[in-house]
Amino acid sequence: MSGAALLAAFGADLLVGDPRRGHPVAGFGRVALAAERRWYAPSRWRGAVFAGVLVAGAAGFGELLARRLGRGRALVLVGWAALGGRSLGKVAGSIGDALQRRDLAAARATLPSLVGRDPSLLDEAGVARAVVESVAENTGDAVVGPLVWGAAFGPAGVCAFRAANTLDAMVGHRSARYEDFGWAAARLDDVMAWPAARLGALLAVVCAPLVGGSPGAALRVLRRDGAAHPSPNAGRIEAAFAGALGVQLGGPLRYGDRNEVRPALGDGPAPGVSDIARARRLSLAVGVAAAVVCSAARRGRSATQTCGRFR
Repeated sequence: MSGAALLAAFGADLLVGDPRRGHPVAGFGRVALAAERRWYAPSRWRGAVFAGVLVAGAAGFGELLARRLGRGRALVLVGWAALGGRSLGKVAGSIGDALQRRDLAAARATLPSLVGRDPSLLDEAGVARAVVESVAENTGDAVVGPLVWGAAFGPAGVCAFRAANTLDAMVGHRSARYEDFGWAAARLDDVMAWPAARLGALLAVVCAPLVGGSPGAALRVLRRDGAAHPSPNAGRIEAAFAGALGVQLGGPLRYGDRNEVRPALGDGPAPGVSDIARARRLSLAVGVAAAVVCSAARRGRSATQTCGRFR
């Protein structure tokens, strides 16, 4: 049942998308914001307590749902709420459509809903690169991650992973305010995203032919460039996408008033507008493959637990 529940959750996300009202992740964000207002101090230990209590609370909520609704139903519900593949593809597609129409202003206006970098100075190539990089990274965070943690720990795992990922987005970025307070949230997200990023990267290698790429080339770029990125997780899946798509990611970018130069990932040209659609197809393929793999793993885990009870 739990394996089928993961597939059902993935299918619900593809067919329906995010809940239009009362999204649980948005609700968790409001709770986290209220907790931050009461507990904030520029202190690592206070940030660690903040992150630990909220993630543990989210896991407890998932376990409570499992007891009330049954593990299968609860896994469908929290999995559907945590997965974001449809929304990711929809936003990326709308930006790609704007670029196809040569409407750079519309593309820039939509970009902040997908990525945190400053879009005001980006040209068409810069927007296309930002979209492809974000699709790759968020395939791990918004698609593969919930599936992996659902397969491993059921509803509690999904809730804990999404909570950690949300806190990282809220307080885990580098800034004067969050340098200390957000440190624990960022490190916790790094740890929890580790398996999903690597599974997503390997599946991108396998799925490379579906977007005209070579698994061998994708694997070579993954092994050579994956560790060059400052993120221990985003670099792996972005490198795999770069190799599968035959493009080069990385380069200069701007977050607010902070400039960065990311290392080059891949050997090809910079992404163009047409590569946005290819990245979306690759993301969907990776998601389908991850759902199948994680469903099989969850089914095997459930079978092992059932056999253990009858010994």
